Amino acid sequence: MNTTPRPGLYPASVEDLRQRTRDFIRNTVIPAEPRPGQALNVAVRRELAAAARDAGVFAPHVPVEFGGQGLPVEHWSPVFQEAGYSPIGAAVLNCMAPDEGNMHMLNLIGSDAQKQRFLVPLAAGEISSCFAMSEPHPGAGSDPDALSTTAVRDGNGWRITGHKRFTSGATFAGFAIVMARTGAEAAKPGSTGPDGTGQAGATMFLVPMDTPGVRIGAPIHTVDRYLPGGHPHVHFDDVLVPDSAVLGEAGLAFKYAQVRLGPARLTHCMRWLGLARRAMDIMLDRANSREIFGAHLSQLGIAQDMIAQSVIDIETSDAIIAKCAALLAVDPKAGSALSSVAKVHVSEAVYRVIDRAVQLCGGDGVSDGLPLIQYLNEVRPFRIYDGSTETHKWAIARRAASTRRRAVENGEPFQGAAHIHEGER
Repeated sequence: MNTTPRPGLYPASVEDLRQRTRDFIRNTVIPAEPRPGQALNVAVRRELAAAARDAGVFAPHVPVEFGGQGLPVEHWSPVFQEAGYSPIGAAVLNCMAPDEGNMHMLNLIGSDAQKQRFLVPLAAGEISSCFAMSEPHPGAGSDPDALSTTAVRDGNGWRITGHKRFTSGATFAGFAIVMARTGAEAAKPGSTGPDGTGQAGATMFLVPMDTPGVRIGAPIHTVDRYLPGGHPHVHFDDVLVPDSAVLGEAGLAFKYAQVRLGPARLTHCMRWLGLARRAMDIMLDRANSREIFGAHLSQLGIAQDMIAQSVIDIETSDAIIAKCAALLAVDPKAGSALSSVAKVHVSEAVYRVIDRAVQLCGGDGVSDGLPLIQYLNEVRPFRIYDGSTETHKWAIARRAASTRRRAVENGEPFQGAAHIHEGER
């Protein structure tokens, strides 16, 4: 199998960046990878990031004016997949979550002053960031409209109080983008919950992590290891921020969250699909070299089925990512809706591919002699992070039923009617 993501289907400039990224990851990053399950050394990451800048592959998604490669969203996938071929590749290239999603949103809705203060050093890799939305039950989690962190007016600023958890990257972050409920005083048209209903008046704030009242809480120990900064609790205890800390407009946080979360879900899919391709290559190398029962594994029917199913999972994932990215470029709202479908399919498909690779490699697959079992640990949480598979399926089904209901109300024929009438006769 050729594991190159869709070669020859991109403009020459995109193909050039993809190829240079591929070469950099395989020749420079992979030899510097830590042992499976170990974190990337900070000093090594800085050296690799400097090398990425020299190679012209650093921050592929960031506009050129902020030091990136200026790649448009519809062409992110082939480059992000190449970065994801190494579990540390996206971090080295500064296109890893949550920074990548925060950069994208800052570029779209940040003021000029906010871009200079936060986006410029973030894009340069001088600082990192976190996105503080998820909260302990009964606060915001799968249901963002359950947001319980509050921000109240105080003179020319706001006081933020709340408890966040799974705040990925917070331990080393220079600032957080904090979602807080600001009530009717900050409500704006279009500021309702993500499904168009619910309470209005939530706002996003840019909060430096050294602001008085911001406190890193207990770490949350998860099976994934490669994200710098972990997923700790973060407490905001009467944190005073100025009006200039408001990102975009007050009251529009739920709307902005969709601006961020749609592309962020999809870039997770891109990166993890790159890692699935790596696992596929490891599986194929084993299948082509390991003999059992008088034949290579690749010649045995049961192994061939595993390989074929993995090829199908990779190709269908690549296709839906490409469609969703193209849609995000022209219709962000529709693209965000389709990103739920992509997230469900790709997160499940990537897990299946890597799990099959582990299985086919047998005892070596579950040892640290190969990186596969750690890859499985890295991708397993993706079926929960950024919305669990079940939550997205619920939203997908609701949208499908609602879309069809509106179509019928607008005069489109009800296709089941003939069958119903036939049964009545």
